[in-house]
Amino acid sequence: MNRFIFALLLLATPLTAQSIFEEPLPTIMESPLDGVLQMPSFEFDGERSANSDVGTGAILRGLDRITGVVGDFAMDIGETLEFERLEVTLEACRYPPNDVNKDAFALLKIRDIREEDDAFYGWMFASSPALSALDHPRYDIWVIACQIEAVSTN
Repeated sequence: MNRFIFALLLLATPLTAQSIFEEPLPTIMESPLDGVLQMPSFEFDGERSANSDVGTGAILRGLDRITGVVGDFAMDIGETLEFERLEVTLEACRYPPNDVNKDAFALLKIRDIREEDDAFYGWMFASSPALSALDHPRYDIWVIACQIEAVSTN
């Protein structure tokens, strides 16, 4: 008797699951573009905006996950430097209006010197490093802060 009930339940389970997905899924949001999602463009013009101020440089931290080497480095806007096998270019650094210590948003281009394509190109956020992170098997880079004065290379 128990085997019969168990077998009946096993046979009924796929039918129940299938009936759930046969119904049309509800539309969460109507799009005026017929289902085409467009990401907003974030053009950086180097000007001050109402939402953020522009820094002159940034402090980044790098980690080699295999050797455990950690390094902090300061960069000016437009500067490119090497951390281990990564080539890091800082294109912009922005911070909340009138408070450079509150957060930092850096536009970075990161390339492994052994590869032609960029490993990362985009904005990194000091307050949420995992939100937009470098996806590299060995290295990790994240933003610490923006700087508002030029970095001296003495």
